[in-house]
Amino acid sequence: MGAPAWRFKGNELTYLHQVIDNGFRAGADGSFNQRLERLWSEKHNASYAITFNSCTSALHASVLALGCGPGDEVLTPALTPLMCGLCIHYTGANPVYVDSNPDTFLMDPTDLESKITSKTKAIIIVHMYGGVCDITSLMEIADRHRIPVIEDCAQCIGGKDDRGRVSGTTGTISCWSFENSKQLTCGDGGVATCQNEEIATRLRKIGGLGFKNLTAAAGKVRVDRDKFQDPEWERFDAIGYNFRLGELAAAVGLAQVEQLDKYIGLRRAMGEAYRGALFRSKLLKPQVQPKGYYYTYYTFSAKFCGEEKGISWYDFRKKHMEYGGDGIFAAAKLLHQEPALRDNLIGRGETPVAVDLQKRLMNFTTNQADQSEQEIQVNALSQTLNYFGDKVG
Repeated sequence: MGAPAWRFKGNELTYLHQVIDNGFRAGADGSFNQRLERLWSEKHNASYAITFNSCTSALHASVLALGCGPGDEVLTPALTPLMCGLCIHYTGANPVYVDSNPDTFLMDPTDLESKITSKTKAIIIVHMYGGVCDITSLMEIADRHRIPVIEDCAQCIGGKDDRGRVSGTTGTISCWSFENSKQLTCGDGGVATCQNEEIATRLRKIGGLGFKNLTAAAGKVRVDRDKFQDPEWERFDAIGYNFRLGELAAAVGLAQVEQLDKYIGLRRAMGEAYRGALFRSKLLKPQVQPKGYYYTYYTFSAKFCGEEKGISWYDFRKKHMEYGGDGIFAAAKLLHQEPALRDNLIGRGETPVAVDLQKRLMNFTTNQADQSEQEIQVNALSQTLNYFGDKVG
């Protein structure tokens, strides 16, 4: 993979200069946070969008906005980075770990329903690796039990299920990440959407220090100068956090969203090229993309089956890199395997399928700039497969 600066050839520098030239004040079109929120709402047909300084902050605010606290349980997949467990624990609620489908690597609806109790206050579904969960089954379960759903789309911008529903347009609240490795980035940042004005207002206030002037649609706190400068003016009417996204990051984020189709197209091209290279492979089984689904490949994930043939995960990765491939990333430890949660006895739930997957998954990079860089990765994978006797050509 070449230098990453190719990702910032749109309006990023122009918008950054505007922020500086305006002295961080809103321009004629509004602040860059406002502009980013408007565009994100349009892209996802959402009534409200609220920017955050990270997806973790957005998830934390979402769990709080749904009223979760001590004594409550929130269901989350075990096969996901630590943040999904932390955002639940931050509120005093307890995470309950849900197992994975062995083929899609995503939340298993059957196991989800088996773990719902009278304490269940919310469900977090995670579209891992750019794949899209079985939204139909998961939402039917949630609706039947009248449990709100948070869609974690940190790794899946623009994915679709077999009904054409875009990731992040079905849950009660949906959250995305603009962290450096994601399909779109402003270094770090996040955004949440929802359709409900009351929930959106809570999200805005939780992320905005509890300023009473904040509304579902607007993040401006100084709406009346005379009042704001009055010593008798009470500014805060809720407990909140400082989760706001800075204007410089919002400016870059807006420029990135303007080129969403380009960046998703590149990720999909790389992911589908890997998938083609693994046609009939015995060593690697790609994350299943069900018929009619549209994955956007934050990474290309595949289950390594070489151990059964005497080939180690580590040897395969090493050889792939020797042939010019980028490093292959392992799946993060499961939530209940991470010392931060495990050693503090946080959460419950057995997940045998996820335990097996975590040890075997190989995640290949998809953030290549062009076809020539993509071909380097495909060739490295093909040569590695051939080296280990996996004749797929």
